[in-house]
Amino acid sequence: MTASPPRQIAVIGGGITGLAAAYRLMRLVPEATIVVIEREGHPGGKIQTERVDGFIIDAGPDSFLSIKPRGIGLCQELGIAGHLTGPDPAHRRTYVLTGGKLHRLPEGLTGLIPTRLGPIARTRLISPRGKARMALDFVLPPRRDERDESLAAFVERRLGREAYARLIEPLMAGIYAGDGHQLSLAATFPQLRAGELTHGGLIKGVLAGRKLAASLTPDAPRPGFLSLPGGLADLVDTLAAHLRAAGVRFLLGAEVTALRARAAGGFHVVLAAGPDLTADSAIVTTPAWEAATLLQALDPALATTLAAIPHVSTVTVSLAYPQCALARPLDGYGYVVPRAEGRAVLAMTWVSTKWPGRAPEGFALLRGFIGRAGRPNPLERSDTELVDLLRAEARDVLGITAPPAARWVFRWPAGMPQYTLGHLERIAAIERAVAEHSGLAIAGAALRGVGIPDCIASGEAAAHRVASWMGPADPRTG
Repeated sequence: MTASPPRQIAVIGGGITGLAAAYRLMRLVPEATIVVIEREGHPGGKIQTERVDGFIIDAGPDSFLSIKPRGIGLCQELGIAGHLTGPDPAHRRTYVLTGGKLHRLPEGLTGLIPTRLGPIARTRLISPRGKARMALDFVLPPRRDERDESLAAFVERRLGREAYARLIEPLMAGIYAGDGHQLSLAATFPQLRAGELTHGGLIKGVLAGRKLAASLTPDAPRPGFLSLPGGLADLVDTLAAHLRAAGVRFLLGAEVTALRARAAGGFHVVLAAGPDLTADSAIVTTPAWEAATLLQALDPALATTLAAIPHVSTVTVSLAYPQCALARPLDGYGYVVPRAEGRAVLAMTWVSTKWPGRAPEGFALLRGFIGRAGRPNPLERSDTELVDLLRAEARDVLGITAPPAARWVFRWPAGMPQYTLGHLERIAAIERAVAEHSGLAIAGAALRGVGIPDCIASGEAAAHRVASWMGPADPRTG
């Protein structure tokens, strides 16, 4: 009796989606050989953390939403959930920059939407006329037709243009770096539309959803966002260590240029350098535009649909200052900037105030986000120009005139997928096309969620698809 050779699964892309897919595969198909192929020299994708001279600098995301289960769930499986921490509650406030001044964001926002009347009534962020328009949400009838609409059109219809422009838009842009007049409501915040239909209004729907969530989770509420003491790379490092210990193979610094079907079944994984790999199954977790290129030979129509998902390039710039250089206390988590302000900086996080332990004693760490849909591509600027942009922002808003003690620039070319109108139809077409290829799965931020828990869930779903297709091992006799 001769056993068949181990089946091989190629996971293309070593970001959090690919790592989560590999971790699930090693449990679902333990007899398979799993190979994670990553173009960069390290796993993690946008989850990168630099640790320099007592500073902890997240290059991409610095936290994940606690309300979405797979972020915490994966941390529990890895044994690091006990290390998760929320932002410092002593500085629990965020600002909106309007007219060159910082206005405190009203408390009581749930899923971007205000649910407490007191803070809205007191805020100077919204004019009295704008507040009166927001109150109409309680009496306006819901729209009953089934067509999708943009996020901006929906919020303006329910709460008015001022509430959208000054309150909702800057928060939304912090998630998607997008243009709310182009983003699909059904693809970004479908629960808002469902709340309108079920409860008759936007705010009433959010309130009902919050009450339901509280009844389902009676334990003490978690912070809205969670991170790890050493930065989010702690999650990637722990996950990669578990994979290596289980025998998962990593090919780092290896670029996949094409995925081709094999006559005998499975795939040829074509590498830019080195011999091709053969795989019985493949999970593609790269950005949609990159997946389109490598799937062109396998399925041109699928590649075209993937390429139709727009992306925005972004940059994060982190600056360190001695505390004595600060002209005002950093008494919050930072601020967001409405599109209408016309500024290059999308938002600024006061990292050392928000997350304890991110800067050495006597120093402050700031992080700015640059790049949004419909605005100049920040990648066209040099690092020096990008640093100067954030320095000018810190001078104008915070009064900091001293040069920074240290600086870090991280570039993310076409790194943020845009869920524009028609996105769900594009995803349905992608899923139908993928279903025609046995052993193939596609996952990642371009599909059904850009956050870390969404990407983890997407990778895990892809692993289940592949494991279901492969079925149990079937030794051959000879």
